[in-house]
Amino acid sequence: MNKKRLQIEQLDRKLKGFREAVQVTQPTIGWLKTVRVSIGMSLQQVADKLAITKQSVQEIEIREKEGSITLNSLKETANALDMQLVYGLVPKDGTVDDLIERKAKELALRIVSRTSNTMKLEDQENSKERIQKAIEERKAIIKNEMPKSLWD
Repeated sequence: MNKKRLQIEQLDRKLKGFREAVQVTQPTIGWLKTVRVSIGMSLQQVADKLAITKQSVQEIEIREKEGSITLNSLKETANALDMQLVYGLVPKDGTVDDLIERKAKELALRIVSRTSNTMKLEDQENSKERIQKAIEERKAIIKNEMPKSLWD
């Protein structure tokens, strides 16, 4: 097994726990305020733990709701709520391998289509089966080599 494949498999294992989190929708008022209100903690109590004013806590809650909060501020406020910030990235395709598979197929399709069109113009058109086989072969090569152009 090559090093890149091993890295991808290890990353997929690490991200596996986050997949369910994708299904959880953020509360409309934000997580910080939702947790604070749910556990019955006042703005002043959070402010005291953070050594800031309660107006500053309100601003933090607003920034979190709007998506402009820093990770450090979110982590500190979560800690003041006796919570832990969990942070991760989850591939839209399910797994990192699925993401690579899709991108490799897209790139292979572009490459083979370009060649196929040139051959068609020269009256040397391939069958649909041959084109599909060429796409699959090119996809396998791309997945194995993982060129930087995969992400263009």
